[in-house]
Amino acid sequence: MARLVKCGLIQCGLPLHEGEGSVAEIKDAMIKKHIPMIEDAGKKGVQILCFQEIFSTPYFCPSQEIKWYETAETIPGPTTEMMCEYAKKYNMVIVVPMYEKVMTGVYYNTAVVIDADGEMLGCYRKIHIPQVAGFWEKFYFKPGNLNYPVFKTRYADVGVYICYDRHFPDGARILGLHGAEIVFNPSATVAGLSQYLWKLEQPAHAVANGYFMGCINRVGVEKPWNIGKFYGSSYFVNPRGEIIAQAGEDNDETLISDIDLDQIRQVRDLWQFYRDRRPETYGDLVELLP
Repeated sequence: MARLVKCGLIQCGLPLHEGEGSVAEIKDAMIKKHIPMIEDAGKKGVQILCFQEIFSTPYFCPSQEIKWYETAETIPGPTTEMMCEYAKKYNMVIVVPMYEKVMTGVYYNTAVVIDADGEMLGCYRKIHIPQVAGFWEKFYFKPGNLNYPVFKTRYADVGVYICYDRHFPDGARILGLHGAEIVFNPSATVAGLSQYLWKLEQPAHAVANGYFMGCINRVGVEKPWNIGKFYGSSYFVNPRGEIIAQAGEDNDETLISDIDLDQIRQVRDLWQFYRDRRPETYGDLVELLP
């Protein structure tokens, strides 16, 4: 019997922009906008659901303003507690990318993985943090310190890689070595320099490591920063590198696809990349400094 898992990705634009409410009101509006989409996914039988990067706020990193620190939450906290209830209600695994506060002055770009019984399995903290014009992430996020965990959920073994991480193949390989069957990459990426990479890098990770990926992007232009259009185009890609479902570029959408996990075995039995690896020759990856 095939191991079919129904997976969903939510791409969503801001209901309130800066200047249209307080920081708390902007965050509250974004969470409330997600609730009917979560409910709809649950009613449609989605078993694993993932949101976009720091889903409950704007992508505020074009600025460097300490007021956005106010949107960070402890884990557990109000948002994770709410999502645990929805996970339990619908027997649905939920991957919740959010702004995490460990203590005052220490913040991470984090994704919490909640199992279908409503229990939190753990977190992934974004490892690679960019610091370039429009993406001043080091002002907001400390580099992750939890390495590359894989979470054994009720339906599949799940890994997470967040946005800029996708430019680094090393962590993607480690997730495969740790047993990931599907890796989610919640992102915030705009049209321009890296758009052509959106459908190149992640299918390459899926092929090289023999797993599925769910890739999520925002939609719309977020004021007042106007760094470009978040072009959506969230998608699922299989271990052959084939995009099997894709969302549109402009609209809020919950993309749903059935994932056949048996395909992982079929592809890996054909392409024996794990058998033919030569890790004893890869020392330069960790021994040489730039």
